[in-house]
Amino acid sequence: MRPLALLALALVTAAPLAAQQDLRAPLSTRATFSMPLSTPRVQGQPAPTPKMVTIDYGQPHARGRAVPVELATDGTIWRTGANSSTTLKTEADLTIGGAAVPAGNYSLYTIRENGQYFLIINNNTGQWGTEYAAERDLVRVPLRARTLHEPQESLQIVMVPTDATSARGAFNIIWGNLALTTDWSAR
Repeated sequence: MRPLALLALALVTAAPLAAQQDLRAPLSTRATFSMPLSTPRVQGQPAPTPKMVTIDYGQPHARGRAVPVELATDGTIWRTGANSSTTLKTEADLTIGGAAVPAGNYSLYTIRENGQYFLIINNNTGQWGTEYAAERDLVRVPLRARTLHEPQESLQIVMVPTDATSARGAFNIIWGNLALTTDWSAR
């Protein structure tokens, strides 16, 4: 092969490699938790259509920083995620932290007051995460806090079923060294 052709080939193959070296992961990504809730199937009948519970949130990543900084000070509202507000959409009536949460759409926020953490379930939806309207709160429920030995790099919000015979379990918000939990059940 001629030297000029080799140089052209080297330039063509090096360009994509150089572009790939400039790739960066975003500071946050989107995450969705979904769980179907269904009634038992009756023999000889079609399976009932499940009712969905979905949590959609901006998933920030720690990248070496202490998190969540917003919950280090009493009275600071945290959007419980990144970017647009975290949303809870439930087709089933729920009880979260002992409070009734009717089927519908909600935004989730978190706050620490007097050292106690609370999950705020808010009726305002579709807004940017920092646009919190306290007058639209449905309820504030207490959260149990524990410190993790190994930090969780990325925010995780999940509803973990803990009972095989009914729809109930633990509602978990985990990020950094902080794990916040309350109970949930279908009504």
